[in-house]
Order: sequence, then structure tokens, then C-alpha cells
Amino acid sequence: MIKSSGKIDKLLFYILVPSMFIAMYLIFIWSPQEKVMGEVQKIFYFHVGTAWVAFLAFFVVGFYSVMTLIKPKMNRFIYAGVSAEIGVLFTTLALLTGMIWGRASWNTWWSWEPRLITTLILWFIYVAYLFIRKMEGSWEKIAKLSSVFGIIGALNVPIVFMAIRWWNSKLHPVVFGEGKNQSGGGIEPEMLITLLFSIFTITILYIFLMRKGAQIEKMRDIVRKAKTKAMNRLAS
Repeated sequence: MIKSSGKIDKLLFYILVPSMFIAMYLIFIWSPQEKVMGEVQKIFYFHVGTAWVAFLAFFVVGFYSVMTLIKPKMNRFIYAGVSAEIGVLFTTLALLTGMIWGRASWNTWWSWEPRLITTLILWFIYVAYLFIRKMEGSWEKIAKLSSVFGIIGALNVPIVFMAIRWWNSKLHPVVFGEGKNQSGGGIEPEMLITLLFSIFTITILYIFLMRKGAQIEKMRDIVRKAKTKAMNRLAS
């Protein structure tokens, strides 16, 4: 089982490293430069990629949170926590890259438009989720309480995605529109290929980090259990 896990990690690593170099080539050399924003527009590939993978991470949290409420298990608790940490990291990167992009596009670092507001709320929900996981007490109770926040956050993801459509925001562009002539929607074929490959690369990064993070947390759990047993023996 350990050998099989190690092979998967190596395979992911061997896919991830060249994919990152290819993504950089596609972004900075191969894809055309946007006429209005110029080189600054290329941050778009990182912004969209990190945002989409953050959504994926939070859906994973939601799934394991539901499973934990049904029947608490340490593995489920660990997977939910690791995915939430990665999701918060990627959401932070999405917000930061969005601010840089917004500065060049809107001439302001922040605009109180629907997607930015809902994304910030999502970020706060999962930061609160991570704090709850650090509370003192039995892990089963903490797992159930944090799972409620995990599910609430996952339910907020579709709201973030649909925000610019539901509230008809004119600032935030619709990437996958119905052609280049649509306002804010549709992109050049080279840009689309680059974007999709960037999303693929960041997704592989998420899977790799998820596996490594879960392995570390499982080892910590083993150490905690060993320490508890040792303390109980000394006490008796």
C-alpha cells in the first residue's frame, strides 16, 4: 500500500514539474498579448486557475464534511482539513492576483462588486473553519462542528461562480462566453488553450499537495496516539 502510494506521488511529481515549465512557456511566450492591458493581462491565467482549483478544494471539503457528519472518521477529518488549507491558500492567491489585475483594468485595487464580495465571504468562512479545527476538545465533536462550516462554505461556491450573472456585474469578465464579440466573454483560441493547461497544472498541484498534506497529518495523528498511550502507561 505504501509502495503504491509512493508510485502515485512520483507520477504526479513527474507530471507536475514539466507541466509547470510548459505552462510558463504558454503564458509568457506562446499566448498572444492582450491589446489593451498588455503583459499585465497574463496574470489572468494564474487568477482563473487558482480560483477554479480553490472551488474544487472547497467542494472536496464539503464532500468529506458531509461524510464526517454521517460517520466521523479520522481520515475524513484529515482530508477535509488539508483540502480547506489548500483552498484558503489558493483563494488568497486568487484575491491577490485579482487585485493586481483589477488595478490595471479598473484603476483600483478593490471594487465592491458581487464576485469579489462573495469570494471574500468564502475566504472568511474557511478561515473560521480552520480556526474551529484548532479548538480544544474531542476530535469527534470538533469534526462535526467544523463540518457544518465546511458544508456552508461549499454551498457558497456556486453563489461565487454565478455572482456576476445573477447580479449582472459589468466589471468582472465572463471568461467562457459565447464568442469573442460578447461583452467580456470569449477569448482567443491560443489564450483558451493556455488557460485550460494552466488550470490542469494547478489541479495537479492541488492533488499533489493534498496527498502530501494528508500523509503528514496521518503521521502526526499516529505520533499523537503514541504519545497518549505512553502518557497513560506512565500515569498508571
